Amino acid sequence: MQLITSASQGAKVRLEKLSTTPPKHEQKTDAKGEFEALGEELFDLQDLMWGSRLNSVLIVLQGRDTAGKDGTIKHVVGSLNPRGVSVASFAAPTLEEREHDFLWRIHRHTPRLGEFSIFNRSHYEDVLAVRVHELAPPSLWKERYGHIQDFEEMLAEHGTIVLKFFLHISQQEQEQRLMDREKEPRKAWKISAGDWEDRKHWADYTRAYQDVFARTSTKQAPWCIVPSDAKWYRNLVVARAVVAALKPHRERWQARLDALGAEKKAELKAWRRKR
Repeated sequence: MQLITSASQGAKVRLEKLSTTPPKHEQKTDAKGEFEALGEELFDLQDLMWGSRLNSVLIVLQGRDTAGKDGTIKHVVGSLNPRGVSVASFAAPTLEEREHDFLWRIHRHTPRLGEFSIFNRSHYEDVLAVRVHELAPPSLWKERYGHIQDFEEMLAEHGTIVLKFFLHISQQEQEQRLMDREKEPRKAWKISAGDWEDRKHWADYTRAYQDVFARTSTKQAPWCIVPSDAKWYRNLVVARAVVAALKPHRERWQARLDALGAEKKAELKAWRRKR
């Protein structure tokens, strides 16, 4: 995984130079145990955040078709208590959504304090698909980089931990996954001619994503580029990154819960004295 926390780092990213496969020292046989342990830790951290109500988490999943956004949600988010989790998928905007600013439909799905929100695609489509397919003039979508930075900065100031993942797959792996969908009856519903058509724009999307990394990578809302040809490694990397982002808050969340516990005990003690 490559973590990008500044525009200067993002400007140096060239996707064709980044591996889409696991490093040699990472083995699938070792991943299962670590992934299960990360899932338990993530559940515990979520519980602390839920009770303390000091932070929330927004996970943005971006990637080319078949990169594994749904699979990541299934496996990584499956470790969380669904009580405090919402998932939003963003397709082409509706008429009502087009009649508002491009962030209107996004902001409604951001997490409340204590909760997780997972975006399957996101506001970044308005500087990716919109750009590649020429759905708006450059003078319009180029301004959106700044709006996105301001939006994510505002979320962070409100206590939202913003994590953005680009699931990085190769052209060869994408082709294989598209063909597998045709062969597998249970996945046939996912078949789309548009997915094959988008492959013609591979280079255009590459440039668009590289500009996204260069224009919207910040310490408060970093981009994580995840090698995603191997699904097990993709899930492991995302789980590691989410746990790593939450762990520094553990003591503060626990302290808040301890304080709340003391208040509740005092209330109960006062109530019993009145009886």
